[in-house]
Amino acid sequence: MKHTPRALILAVSALAIASGAVYAHGEKSHPAQPAVSKKEQKAWGIAGDPKAVTRTIEITMTDAMRFKPEHIDVRQGETIRFVHENAGAVMHEFVLGTRKELDEHAALMRKFPDMEHDEPYMSHVGPGKRGEVVWTFNRPGEFDFACLIPGHYEAGMVGTIRVAAR
Repeated sequence: MKHTPRALILAVSALAIASGAVYAHGEKSHPAQPAVSKKEQKAWGIAGDPKAVTRTIEITMTDAMRFKPEHIDVRQGETIRFVHENAGAVMHEFVLGTRKELDEHAALMRKFPDMEHDEPYMSHVGPGKRGEVVWTFNRPGEFDFACLIPGHYEAGMVGTIRVAAR
């Protein structure tokens, strides 16, 4: 297959444009959660059905790089609606996961601070705004949540969720 310079330039340009969209993030708002969340089983549970919510937990995010509350107890099988209020002046996020996964994601965020992501276990909340995550904890254990915006995680913006077995 012969590649002409024009075809090569077009291919490289298309790739550059497409890859640039992947890293758009910054202080911009994120699109609303999709109507149907991805139902991918994770070690810490699976995206929950809003109709199945058994409890709502409000979490405040502050510019002191803290979540309130920092520790949450749930029972295996509960579907929780986390409502996040950003009481600060900068963007914050709430990301559920294991410590290992959060460490890996935080490293990627440091490398690519403008990375865009929209998973059902994440909520990006602008200053003075609210966001939410609906999650079903179908596995027992201790899991974590964090703000992975560069500098926030390192400053201690983390919390734990203990899921008690049935």
